[in-house]
Amino acid sequence: MDHLTIDTQRFTSEKDNIYKLNGFLISLSAFVFEILIAICLCWRLWEFDNNVVQFVSFGLWEVYYLQEFNNSGTLTKMPVYTPIDSTWNISTEFLYAQNLIIWAIFMKPLVLVFSAMAIKLSFKNHPNVMMQIYCYKISALILSVSSVFTFVSVTWNHMVDLYGQTTLDFPSDFPVKKEDLRSKHLTAAFPVGLLISTMSLLGVLMFLSEINYVKLENPVKPKCDSKMALLEA
Repeated sequence: MDHLTIDTQRFTSEKDNIYKLNGFLISLSAFVFEILIAICLCWRLWEFDNNVVQFVSFGLWEVYYLQEFNNSGTLTKMPVYTPIDSTWNISTEFLYAQNLIIWAIFMKPLVLVFSAMAIKLSFKNHPNVMMQIYCYKISALILSVSSVFTFVSVTWNHMVDLYGQTTLDFPSDFPVKKEDLRSKHLTAAFPVGLLISTMSLLGVLMFLSEINYVKLENPVKPKCDSKMALLEA
């Protein structure tokens, strides 16, 4: 019976330790996905009525397309990567997407640092409960703002690209003109961005639930009780 009780306590302790890591691991996963979506070339996919270049795939800072070249009488398609620089007419939603994704990426390491501090404090014999709660609150706040930034960037880009009127245009030396645009296609940027935002909100819920758990495990005694104890002493 004693062994069963010890095993149960050990299982409960391990379960609590794993639960403490949930918010950190979810934030880390969202951070990795955020980096991947920032560097991927799937923010927009345009199809053109052109024999040389048929599809152009847009990233936030680079475009990719297959271009036909005449190599000694043989037509071959070669991948071409072109940076989106000052020669482009960059639209407003594209600029905001770039800035918001950068801010979202820079904010997530702060979430990881503060949540790691809170986890480290929880493993101490006499943890500083107020500091632990403070770290979790900062993590939840930063992660929620980061989630909003990601959601706005992917949603705005998606809506303007497929349903609005974008001012994004190519430089004069680009092999295809915007007037040759035939259609626009749905890409993975929008659903992946929504997934990142959802993961971030789930991490926020984990941090908030951990705050409630810490408060329940370490209830703050009322000040009047402390004063009565001092008087009785």
